[in-house]
Amino acid sequence: MPHQGLLLFRMAPLGMLLGMLMTSCFTFCLSHKNSEFALTNPEESSTKETERKETAEEELDPKVLEVFHPTHEWQALRPGHAVPAGSHVRLNLQTGAREVKLQDEDKLRNNLKGLKKGKRLDINTNTYTSQDLKSALAKFKEGADMESSKEDKARQAKVKRLFRPIEELKKDFEELNVVIETDMQIMVRLINKFNSSNSSLEEKIAALFDLEYYVHQMDNAQDLLSFGGLQVVINGLNSTEPLLKEYAAFVLGAAFSSNPKVQVEAIEGGALQKLLVVLATEQSLTAKKKVLFALCSLLRHFPYAQQQFLKLGGLQVLRSLVQEKGMEVLAVRVVTLLYDLVTEKMFAEEEAELMRETSPEKLQQYRQVHLLPGLQEQGWCEITAHLLALPEHDAREKVLQTLGALLATCRDRYRQDSQLNRTLVILQAEYQALAALELQDGEDEGYFWELLGSINSLLKELR
Repeated sequence: MPHQGLLLFRMAPLGMLLGMLMTSCFTFCLSHKNSEFALTNPEESSTKETERKETAEEELDPKVLEVFHPTHEWQALRPGHAVPAGSHVRLNLQTGAREVKLQDEDKLRNNLKGLKKGKRLDINTNTYTSQDLKSALAKFKEGADMESSKEDKARQAKVKRLFRPIEELKKDFEELNVVIETDMQIMVRLINKFNSSNSSLEEKIAALFDLEYYVHQMDNAQDLLSFGGLQVVINGLNSTEPLLKEYAAFVLGAAFSSNPKVQVEAIEGGALQKLLVVLATEQSLTAKKKVLFALCSLLRHFPYAQQQFLKLGGLQVLRSLVQEKGMEVLAVRVVTLLYDLVTEKMFAEEEAELMRETSPEKLQQYRQVHLLPGLQEQGWCEITAHLLALPEHDAREKVLQTLGALLATCRDRYRQDSQLNRTLVILQAEYQALAALELQDGEDEGYFWELLGSINSLLKELR
């Protein structure tokens, strides 16, 4: 038992020594442990950090900042030190100090070689005064102006290469005797060409053909009067050359259309008589087409010309034209002209009645045109009725319109015309079938339906 106690007494110092040794080792390890992994109390470190920040801010003076040169090892950063851009900064939670080092791939080392202590850090070590900036800006503008001037000169040189100066072009035109002509000047030249004895037949026809294009315009047609051009063309109807008569009538028809001033001058210049003479004599179909076109243009909306037309035997001339073989196309045009003349007078009377004008000048002129009695006397009731046998639908439509316009004057003669009644009945059956086909195609009131209505109305009036 004593031996056992003695043993325990001897081992006690050894245990104490071993404990002290372990404590020292642990303390040594903690003291030499990498500060990057230092353990601190968050609350205490936060408080200390706030106090140190406030102290550092009080101590920092931007005018006395010194440049700190970091290395690749962590170093404590003292107050008043400026850190170069790109450095890696951290707060040591154990000591509460800020530490700094260069990044492993830092490329800013060369920028720090020229820095001196005691100077404020500036990323761009080159400083510029306001005068330097103004001078640089002036040089920049000067360079831009020079560049712009160079571009303008290059563009101008390119334009000069592509285009010639206007002065040179004018000289060239003068040498070529090229001048810009007005429509008036062109028409004068064309009339002179047509009227010249030195011009060939082809040149005269070409002149008339070109002239027709210009006189379609009302102003140009009236300008033709100012230098006697219209009378020259009217005299062309007396030419022995059929083509000259044809193209002269072509020009006159274009000049007369809806142009009262030219119509009056044409009547005074004897155009009506010459046109009727050409229609009454043997001419080609194309020549008579153009002459009839000129006659229609002269008579429409011109009651005085219509009076002269009746006095000169115009209805007889047209009747002979219609009855001539091979002139069926002209017959439809003649019927259309008669329809227009009849309805013109009717509309003039209706307009005067609506306006409550008892004797307007226009109505007085139309009342002197005794067209309907002349048509009845010249046998136009029968002539028009027989034209209904034409095969074309368009021709039948125009004849039906004219028959309706002449109904009040020709009613008795229509009733006595057995051929007209048979033709109307045949056409009624034909257009009933055609109108039924239109209905099947979804057309309620188509073209044939309207023609059928005109036939039914006419048959009803004649019963």
